[in-house]
Amino acid sequence: MTLTSPQWISDLPPLGFGCCPMGGHGWGRVDEQELIQAVATALDLGVRLFDTSDIYGLGASETLLGRTLRGRRDEAVIATKFGVRYQRDHSYYDTSIGWIKSAIEGSLHRLGVDTIDLYQMHNWDHKTPLDDIVALLESFVAAGKIRAYGFTNHNPFDPAFRTHATAPATFSFHYSLVHREYESIIFNAQRQDGLVFLSWGSLGQGVLSGKYDSLSQLEPNDRRQREVYHNFHGEKFVCVQHILAEMRAIAREAGIPSLTQLALRWIIEHIPRAKPLVGIKRPAQIIDAAGVLEIRLEPRTCARLDALTHQFIDLHESE
Repeated sequence: MTLTSPQWISDLPPLGFGCCPMGGHGWGRVDEQELIQAVATALDLGVRLFDTSDIYGLGASETLLGRTLRGRRDEAVIATKFGVRYQRDHSYYDTSIGWIKSAIEGSLHRLGVDTIDLYQMHNWDHKTPLDDIVALLESFVAAGKIRAYGFTNHNPFDPAFRTHATAPATFSFHYSLVHREYESIIFNAQRQDGLVFLSWGSLGQGVLSGKYDSLSQLEPNDRRQREVYHNFHGEKFVCVQHILAEMRAIAREAGIPSLTQLALRWIIEHIPRAKPLVGIKRPAQIIDAAGVLEIRLEPRTCARLDALTHQFIDLHESE
């Protein structure tokens, strides 16, 4: 089976504005005005892809994004997700047909749009047949509710798809220099031809920005205080600090202005048709990240970064 992303997705600049912090939950201090300014700055810099989810802030991210994009909707590509629910103080996966029908109406309302550009399955509940989910998504395309759909945290070539009728536009996994667990799946999917890859966690939840050398720098309400975020804890954190020291030397030699740009550009150079997503809270962050659109890495620089972090390819973590 050969799958190909629509040209309008392939042609997007290779950087996406991650809207999880826009939900206002679990990422330390978040200021609404700074977020609004960051969205405007992103558009001014040519960033067009904005990736959110109905679970981010229990809809708060979608609401703020939709309000912020009013007047500039035609400049933006809105991607959102379904499949993660939160009830009675716990989250769980639900990709039942009934829930998806309810979820899309909620997202359309909160975003204040008639059509969602990219609608993604956030996580599969392993109960609803994948072919049934695809058939429903195809019906959304036919009805004009969405332009395209994709799969997050799931192999688009999973044998659980019983038919060859699947036509996702994108697929997405947790991926960065310090989280390369899914690299073989990603490259295998890319070899099938044409799909656009969206990486989330592209800066290792921020650790690859080089700003953090101590857990004490994180605010008490920051989710990265939890040990499940391995990049900030124990031996992994120590290892990452050594990697950052090497990355600083590589960035200086290559003339790359920041570690953020180095880490993001490596994904773009390493993975065909990759568009890394980076979580943004303030204008300075998107200004830094957008610099990746203006730089290139020499093959030898990419090879050095590959060798430096090759140890993470075979790790099997739950982050």
